[in-house]
Amino acid sequence: MEHLQLNWDAKPLAEIDPDDYYDFQVSRPTVRLVDGVTRRVEWPTTRLTVCRPEGLDHDVVLVHGPEPNLRWRAFCDELLAHAERLGVSTVVMLGALLADTAHTRPIPITGTAYDADAAARFGLEHSHYEGPTGIVGVLQDACVKAGLPAVSMWAAVPHYVSHPPSPKATLALLRKLEDVLDVRIPMGALPEQAEEWQQTVTEMANEDDEVSEYVRSLEERGDAEIRLDEISGDKLAAEFERYLRRHRPDDGDERPGPTEK
Repeated sequence: MEHLQLNWDAKPLAEIDPDDYYDFQVSRPTVRLVDGVTRRVEWPTTRLTVCRPEGLDHDVVLVHGPEPNLRWRAFCDELLAHAERLGVSTVVMLGALLADTAHTRPIPITGTAYDADAAARFGLEHSHYEGPTGIVGVLQDACVKAGLPAVSMWAAVPHYVSHPPSPKATLALLRKLEDVLDVRIPMGALPEQAEEWQQTVTEMANEDDEVSEYVRSLEERGDAEIRLDEISGDKLAAEFERYLRRHRPDDGDERPGPTEK
């Protein structure tokens, strides 16, 4: 989210009062130095910013903050009130989860949508997960119950390298977000950072024979699950259409088009 705020020049819009939703012994405030002299306390909270990405005819509201510790339903109600006031038409939520996936392979993106047609249109691989959920799952449910279309997308981060940041997961989420919003997102140094991250993890894994063997087993299992017939002609056509819309003739970006995986 910070990447989008920076590259889309997002402006502050509102913030949620943290007193009702955060346990400050769990999510502690931090102290910052201003000009190397004055101390300033920064409280954990959820902030809303607004921007107008190039190529879109409407604003995008970005919501960024730590998961609340308390009163999730009231928290969602407050966010939905902001969404109604701002005339939000669709909510897209981004998250990450730990999974048995190899760091050397493309980061899988799964997701859920408000209906099957939307899932197909956005090219989301359906998640079959059942179990405990976080604020993203709760907020999506609240949006749907309120009649507000909501999509969530999850990057599967290798569980053996779970410590953030994971630039490869961030890059995968932003690539998918491009498809959902049908807009191009400046990636900046993220591709290079993702490559460096993967190389660093590979070097660390190679130092331990057991870990290295485990990664190879994940690679083999992941490769075996990939089948060409899993990608329908309609899905390929939709991906290609989105690619063409984002890459106009006067665009200087040389990023390659969709490839089969």
